[in-house]
Amino acid sequence: MYAIIVTGGKQYRVQKGDVIYVEKLDVEADSNYTFDTVLAVGEEGNVKFGTPTVAGATVTGKVVKNGKGKKLTILTYRPKKDSKRKMGHRQPFTKIEITEING
Repeated sequence: MYAIIVTGGKQYRVQKGDVIYVEKLDVEADSNYTFDTVLAVGEEGNVKFGTPTVAGATVTGKVVKNGKGKKLTILTYRPKKDSKRKMGHRQPFTKIEITEING
């Protein structure tokens, strides 16, 4: 069984046992989190699509950890002006293991 969920402005196709990295959620590690925005739930040949979400469908996952991704280096400059700036960014994430799909 699989489901398509929405979190952080992105859509994820998940199954039981999958580990996904999503935009940072305000939850503690080793706690459970329930996704209520489920767009589709199904198996091979039997799929339920929502309008826009499937009523009563939820996906539950265990929060493994919160962290930051690899550093991205951004360099901005103006040609021929001797003006440049080097910046870095690390995007925060939440690692979740899917434990249950209801729907």
